[in-house]
Amino acid sequence: MINTTNTQENLSGLKREDFKKTIDGKSTDLFILKNKNGMEIAVTNYGAATLAIMVPDKNGNYANVILGHDSIENVIKSPEPFLSTTIGRYGNRIAKGKFTLLGKEYSLAINNGPNSLHGGPTGFHTAVWDAEQTDEQTVEFKHTSQDGEEGFPGKLTVNMTYSLTDNNEFTITYKATTDKTTIVNLTNHGFFNLAGIANPTPTVLNNILTINADYFIPIDEVSIPFGEIIKVAGTPFDFRTPHVVGERIDDKDQQTVNGTGYDHCFVLNKKEPGELSFAAKCVEPLSGRSMEVYTTEPGVQLYTGNWLNGFSGAHGTTFPARSAICFEAQHFPDTPNKPHFPSVVLNPGEEYNQTTIYKFGIEK
Repeated sequence: MINTTNTQENLSGLKREDFKKTIDGKSTDLFILKNKNGMEIAVTNYGAATLAIMVPDKNGNYANVILGHDSIENVIKSPEPFLSTTIGRYGNRIAKGKFTLLGKEYSLAINNGPNSLHGGPTGFHTAVWDAEQTDEQTVEFKHTSQDGEEGFPGKLTVNMTYSLTDNNEFTITYKATTDKTTIVNLTNHGFFNLAGIANPTPTVLNNILTINADYFIPIDEVSIPFGEIIKVAGTPFDFRTPHVVGERIDDKDQQTVNGTGYDHCFVLNKKEPGELSFAAKCVEPLSGRSMEVYTTEPGVQLYTGNWLNGFSGAHGTTFPARSAICFEAQHFPDTPNKPHFPSVVLNPGEEYNQTTIYKFGIEK
């Protein structure tokens, strides 16, 4: 592992020595990505977690717009274990932690009510990824998940790249192969706050949101899809034109009740499966910061930090309920038990591919 950047001199104030630890013989570290515009991203290879994204507001003032921690110990012990990490082998929920593949039933850890969530308690968010910073704007990660890990079949090898472009794009690319038929649904669980994290971090209820989706996936009281895909028209989930996040989040709609706000997968409008296309846009009106999301995935899970409880983050910041907005690009929840959903099966000889881009800007 190499780190080509002097991480003592960075906008986030994070220190490399605070992220050095040996876990099961593997070393953790801090990596700083910088572009020509002065934007910076700080990441660690524990869970491939994003720790800071430093972007300016309309007045040129920089702030960290992603929820994170300031030491490896705090990342490991975070009250929100998925905080801005990479998620695998399966992002989102699998009902009752069970699925059948090629006639065999598999059982996963139950870690979210009656369901399995985000690959289980020791999913990819707890892995120490092999990492190499290849230049000032790129970190390459690799992780091998062994056959049977967290109950999933097959030895899965994942190669992932984080890059910061000179267009202020945080680009994530994933590739994965397996030696046995398995299921794969990788995602990034960035908890964004475009106002900037603070004590307390403000809610995202004033954010202006657009989502390129005519349909969304309704869920039951334990957040498992019924299997339907329904139109957003006439519901609090219609973000085809810009709406303020807080405008309808507490409507007495059964779906906002079931999600305790927004915690739903939107079915993105695509001309063809797998195309890299616009998914969503979020604007924080006071700072003028904006973020656009592009992905090859068929869905994006919108989550408004409903279960954040005020715990502490980097440099004395705190993260109350609804102080973050997440855009988890992914296949649909519980797909292994919903055969009419786009498949998440990966066979030997095939390659899983995904690209997701978070592009930052300013609207004055």
